[in-house]
Amino acid sequence: MDLGDCYRLLGLRSGASFADIKASYRRLAQQYHPDINPDDNKAKDKFIALTEAYKLLLTVVLPEESAEHSTQVSTSGRDDAKATQWQKTPVTTVTSQQLGKLKPPNLLEIEERLKWKTYEQLQRFLQERRFPQAIALAEALVARLSTDAEVRQWLAIAYQIWGQALITENQLLKARIYLKKALKTDPHNKTLWYEVQRDFQRLEQIF
Repeated sequence: MDLGDCYRLLGLRSGASFADIKASYRRLAQQYHPDINPDDNKAKDKFIALTEAYKLLLTVVLPEESAEHSTQVSTSGRDDAKATQWQKTPVTTVTSQQLGKLKPPNLLEIEERLKWKTYEQLQRFLQERRFPQAIALAEALVARLSTDAEVRQWLAIAYQIWGQALITENQLLKARIYLKKALKTDPHNKTLWYEVQRDFQRLEQIF
């Protein structure tokens, strides 16, 4: 399920506010709740899908984006993550270390907090090998902060990590697609380019 599917399930347009997402989910969840439809399997499946879509959107859309929350933003200790490097994973070494080197751009406060909240969530998804969720999260952030070179680098690395995992799972054609996406997303990253070339060599040896 990608972000577009999530918005559609909730009957919303892409980019809807936190308040709209919350209100729509509450309305639909009440309509399809298993307690209200005890013998309706379709309603149960719909409720599960709605809940999954809602949870995924909450990892991308911050409460501060709604008017009722915009003045209630509090500073979190998680902002310390800006000074840290991406924790090492078995599938990426050099490129992951670059994530802490670029200074964040001059963003509005809400966008900066969104960026680093997403950064932390992206780390968790990759560490838990929840690659589709990681990709959806990174793509949504790039769509919002399209000029941020650091954010594009995160997405490129996420593509590469998934590509490497797909090689291990012997899904070679799909792996090639995501490795190419990594290069296209961050074409000027020389370290990434060298690592992806090694991944392509692994693919050739398997083929």
